[in-house]
Amino acid sequence: MRVFLDLMWFFKQEKKAYLTGIFLLCLVAILELVPPKIIGMVVDSIKEGTLTLKQLLQWMGILATVALCMYGLRYFWRMLIFGSAVKLSKLLRNRLYHHFTSLSPSFYQRRRIGDLMAHATNDLQAIQQTAGVGVLTLVDSLATGGFVIIAMATTISWKLTLISLIPMPIMALLTNYYGTLLHKRFHLAQEAFSSLNDKTQESIAGIKVIKTFGQEKEDIEAFRKQSDDVVQKNMSVARIDSLFDPTISIIVGFSFFLAIVFGARFVLQGELTIGQLVSFTTYLGLLIWPMLAFGWLFNIVERGRASYDRVSSLLQEQPDVQDTQKAIDKVPSGDIEYRLTSFTYPNDTQPVLKNIYFTLKRGETLGIVGKTGSGKTSLIKALLREFPGMKGDILIGGYSITEYQLDTLREAIGYVPQDHFLFSASIRDNIAFARPQASQKEIEEAARLAHIHDDIEQFPEGYDTVVGERGVSLSGGQKQRISIARALLINPEVLILDDALSAVDAKTEEQILRSLKENRVGKTTIITAHRLSAIQHANLIVVLENGIIIQKGTHDQLMKEEGWYKEMYVRQQLEELVEHGG
Repeated sequence: MRVFLDLMWFFKQEKKAYLTGIFLLCLVAILELVPPKIIGMVVDSIKEGTLTLKQLLQWMGILATVALCMYGLRYFWRMLIFGSAVKLSKLLRNRLYHHFTSLSPSFYQRRRIGDLMAHATNDLQAIQQTAGVGVLTLVDSLATGGFVIIAMATTISWKLTLISLIPMPIMALLTNYYGTLLHKRFHLAQEAFSSLNDKTQESIAGIKVIKTFGQEKEDIEAFRKQSDDVVQKNMSVARIDSLFDPTISIIVGFSFFLAIVFGARFVLQGELTIGQLVSFTTYLGLLIWPMLAFGWLFNIVERGRASYDRVSSLLQEQPDVQDTQKAIDKVPSGDIEYRLTSFTYPNDTQPVLKNIYFTLKRGETLGIVGKTGSGKTSLIKALLREFPGMKGDILIGGYSITEYQLDTLREAIGYVPQDHFLFSASIRDNIAFARPQASQKEIEEAARLAHIHDDIEQFPEGYDTVVGERGVSLSGGQKQRISIARALLINPEVLILDDALSAVDAKTEEQILRSLKENRVGKTTIITAHRLSAIQHANLIVVLENGIIIQKGTHDQLMKEEGWYKEMYVRQQLEELVEHGG
């Protein structure tokens, strides 16, 4: 029952609804005592020959009134208790989603998307059941069972009541044992479902790759095996779950046996009337539901506890990067100065950047080049503060980036990553993602700067064209340019293009760069690229190799010295010449 203590914060928050619902439940439990008592009295009246039509109609009227009252009370307690449980699910879902958005990228490197989705669906459903059906079952079984036992003992026979309850401790021991097994097995079943969820999400996202390599059969087989594992784990849960009802039914049946045997003896001895025995057995019948509910309660509670433990562990995860006390609450601007001694990713032992020192004046353009894996993207990640592990400092406007609030720091930056993610929405909504209130004119202006406006106009629905999930219906170059337009719309202090021109041709690249130069006067731009034509206009170019700056300067300066930059530039010029038939 620990899960109820874990959820006590919510029960206190919704105490009015829960207390009112519990009070109404108790009233229903009390009203349920009336019919068996009336039945016993009618039976005795029939036996004695004193029952009249008027009395019979009176008793029937009372029973009808009780039934109507129970109908109304049951409606209202369901609204109160189940309605509160839905609020809990909504609260936890919102809290979990908000928490997901605050966590660092390293968290998503460790955890699978399908697993997180399972936490936000299946686990929350189990917790909602605990706060709704679980509370109902606990209160109803205790209230109904308690009132029935009191009525049996005080109004009929305390001796027969004690005799009939002899098997109950056995039931308590068995259901507790079943509950412990159920908790362990349900935890494993939820983990198996998370894995299946992750497999489904991954396969659907990578369906193009699967089809391209002809791996449909192999992928289906892998899915079938995981699906079988989920079934086996849930069957393991069902085997324990199926023990509750038979166990309780046998024990309740044994209680009936004792009640009939010893009740008949008490009738013969004159201690009970036949009507009282009928009332007693009817009351005993009312105990069947509390007993079954008690077993069901263990099922619900153990599922809820396993799920709440899983969700709680997620909510306890802390972002790797957090705001410092008294962080600056203003959007940074000014010169960018790198004073990095080293930068190391979490769980890595070797730094990816070492001895990075340079200054970029406000309004200038920085070009970052180097071989694949040289540390170009890491240089940007350090500026974005996505990961801890920075030794040294990076300054913007004379202040360390660690002194700014994360929200304001990132508000100053328009980032176009290598992986161009588009949402399954219209092109207009994708461009206006960071500024939903932007006008159509502003959206089109950003699209023109990114040289994607003409392409959009050719689509059947224009800016209302809905792209597939992750932009699957667009070409690589179109996705890149829409991503650039999205960043340009917010007119950021610092625009970062992380190899964001790789999928466009040289002519389009030149047009985009010219537009940026003309329209971003006074704003800083950082470009990483493999094609050196994308950064040759930059005010400062740094060449990275194994996380170290091996060359630094303007295009003209670097072309005057022997090194990687000159060698690569000449090679790319020759390749371009050959491509054009030279």
